[in-house]
Amino acid sequence: MKTDVPRRKILIVDDDPAIRNLIYRFLSQSKQNYQIECAADGQKAWDIFVQFQPDLVILDVILPDAIGFKLCEEMKSRSDVLVMLLTSLTDVKSQVTGLESADAYVTKPFYVEVLEKQVQALLRRITVTVTAGLQQQPLVLENLIIDPVSREVTLNNQTVLLTALEFNLLHFLASHPGKVWRRGELIREVWGYEHTGVEGEEDRVVDVHIGQIRKKIELDASQPKLIQTVRNVGYKLVVPATQALERS
Repeated sequence: MKTDVPRRKILIVDDDPAIRNLIYRFLSQSKQNYQIECAADGQKAWDIFVQFQPDLVILDVILPDAIGFKLCEEMKSRSDVLVMLLTSLTDVKSQVTGLESADAYVTKPFYVEVLEKQVQALLRRITVTVTAGLQQQPLVLENLIIDPVSREVTLNNQTVLLTALEFNLLHFLASHPGKVWRRGELIREVWGYEHTGVEGEEDRVVDVHIGQIRKKIELDASQPKLIQTVRNVGYKLVVPATQALERS
């Protein structure tokens, strides 16, 4: 039976009118029939964000009146919005900072065709998460509970604050205990697009998010017991020896 797919809302924020208009025109022609709004600065972006309530924000890092990293954090503190940072900053520190808060980090120059595929991959998470969440019960690993319906994680009865992508990655690993996943496989399964094969770039994306999750759920992030690194391969989630993964 055919179901109606809601029109996804996208907010494009960039002070460069050429880039802003290019993305707007390209996405406006998409078969996905997006609802799109644009802003040239941080204040306008925030005003539209509050009223428009977008599913995804494509956000320039350097704006005339705001820093995209900070604006990203503020937006995510208000909703489950997905944020794609768009920037000319290619240094490692900027990329790590961006990936700690955003769902994607795209450097300029870029191909609009590739950007559209990344937009589609990000927005697919909304549908996949809702569908999967309704079908699954919380996953329990001793004192760690992962609830896919409420999208909440608790550790020792204390709420663990995860970004949307961190939650998706943790829940995916916990749903396949003991299985070793290559970074490219995680990119495909969790991020929703194929590994491009670009040496180092996508590996760093996965590594950064794994590192952030470890800081929040491991007793010692430098010596993780739950999410373990498999040298030269990828990662796996290890169920505590005293308990098999069970559904509560």
